[in-house]
Amino acid sequence: MSHVFPRHCKSDFPTAVSGDGCFLIDENGKRYFDGSGGAAVSCLGHSNQRVKDAMVRQLDQLAFAHTGFFTSQPAEALADLLIANAPANLDRVYFVSGGSEAVESAIKLARQYHIENGEPQRQHLIARRQSYHGNTLGALAVGGNEWRRQQFAPLLVNVSHIAPCYEYAERLQSESPEEYGERVAGELEAEIKRLGEDTVMAFLAEPVVGATLGAVTAVPGYFQKIREICDRYNVLLILDEVMCGMGRTGHLFACDGEGIAPDILCIAKGLGAGYQPIGAMLCSDKIYSAIENGSGFFQHGHTYLGHPVAAAAAHAVVSELLDNNLIDQVRERGEYLGNALRTRFAQHPHVGDIRGRGLFRGIEFVANRESRQPFDPSRGIAGKLKKAAFNNGLICYPMPGTRDGRIGDHVLLAPPFIATEPELDSALDALEAAVDQVI
Repeated sequence: MSHVFPRHCKSDFPTAVSGDGCFLIDENGKRYFDGSGGAAVSCLGHSNQRVKDAMVRQLDQLAFAHTGFFTSQPAEALADLLIANAPANLDRVYFVSGGSEAVESAIKLARQYHIENGEPQRQHLIARRQSYHGNTLGALAVGGNEWRRQQFAPLLVNVSHIAPCYEYAERLQSESPEEYGERVAGELEAEIKRLGEDTVMAFLAEPVVGATLGAVTAVPGYFQKIREICDRYNVLLILDEVMCGMGRTGHLFACDGEGIAPDILCIAKGLGAGYQPIGAMLCSDKIYSAIENGSGFFQHGHTYLGHPVAAAAAHAVVSELLDNNLIDQVRERGEYLGNALRTRFAQHPHVGDIRGRGLFRGIEFVANRESRQPFDPSRGIAGKLKKAAFNNGLICYPMPGTRDGRIGDHVLLAPPFIATEPELDSALDALEAAVDQVI
C-alpha cells in the first residue's frame, strides 16, 4: 500500500523509472512519448546531459544558501542571462519555485508598487474568464477556471473577469477578427471605469492561453490594444508565461510574438525543463525603483528563493535553448506539427478547431461542427481521450470545460523541443487511434 497522497485517489498509475529523450519509461519497460511535456514542462526531454552535469557541479560546490543572508553565483548568472534576452523594459528577476509562486509574487508586487507610489486605493485586479494562473489561493482567485475555483470560492479574494480573446467560440459572424479584438479588449477599459479609474492595480493574462482553453492565441492587435488601455489608466500589465513561455511558442518570451512588453512577467515550467522546480517573476526597472527608493523591502518571500541548484539547472536549460537554436527549431517543428494536425484532423466530423503557435497546439472537439456545439459533459470525452492515448503510449493533456468550465473538450500538445518529425508522426498515430476509439 502506498502512503503517497496522489492527485487522483482512485487512479492506479504506473511507476516511471527512467527517461530517454522524448520518452518516459515505466517499470514494465513500456515507453510513452511525452507529447505534452507533462504540463508543458519538459522542453528538453528527459535526459539532457548538459543540465544534469550543471546540477552535479553545483551540488559539489554549494547546495543551498538562504537569500535572507546571501546571493549566489548561479542566481546572478541566470538573472543576467534572462534579462539579456527579455523585453527591453524588464530589468530585475525574482526567483521562486514554480508558476503559482511567480503569480503570487506578481500580484503582491503590483499592490506594493502602487502603495510605494502613494496610491493605496489601487486594490482591484482584472483577469479573464477561462484562464489559469495557478493553484495557490491568490493565483486561483485571479484565474478564471470555474471548475478549479468552485469549491474554494469562499476563500478567494474578489477579482473581476472579462472575456478572453477566444475567436473560435466567441467572435460574432458579423465581426472581422480585428473588430472582435477591439470589442473584447474594450471590456478591459469598461471594467476599469466601472471599478473606478484610479482603483485598479493590474490586469493579468496569458499571451497564449494554456490548460483551460487549449493553446488559444489572440487575434492580431488585441494585446497592443490591451497595452494601450493599461498605459492610459496606469494599470500594470502582468503576463503569465508560465506555460507558454521559454521558447514554447517560438519566442523565448511569448509576448515577443505579440509585439508588446509587460510591466511584470511570470515564467516557470520550461525554465527548469523539469530538472529542478523553479519559476521567476521579472519586472521593469520602474517597478523595482519604486521599491528600492521607497521602503527598500519587498514584503514577500519563500524559503527556496533563488535555490543555487535550481538556478544552475535553469541556466543550463536557457543556454541550451539559445546555443543550439532550439527556439528556431520550435518554429519549424511547430509548423510541421500544425500542418500534420490539420492533415489528419481538419475534416474530422467532431474536430471544431485546431490552433496554437510553435510547439503549443490544441484541438477542440465538438458534437456538431456546423453549430460548434460541444459534447455533453456527461460523456467525459477529455478523460477518455487521455486514458486511450496513454494506453497507446502517448502522454497528452486533454481538459474538459473548455467553453465555460463545464462544457467543451480539448487536447493540448506541448512536446519537447527536441522531438523529431518521425517522433511527432508516431505521436499523432497514437492520438488518431485514441480519437477513433473514444469518439
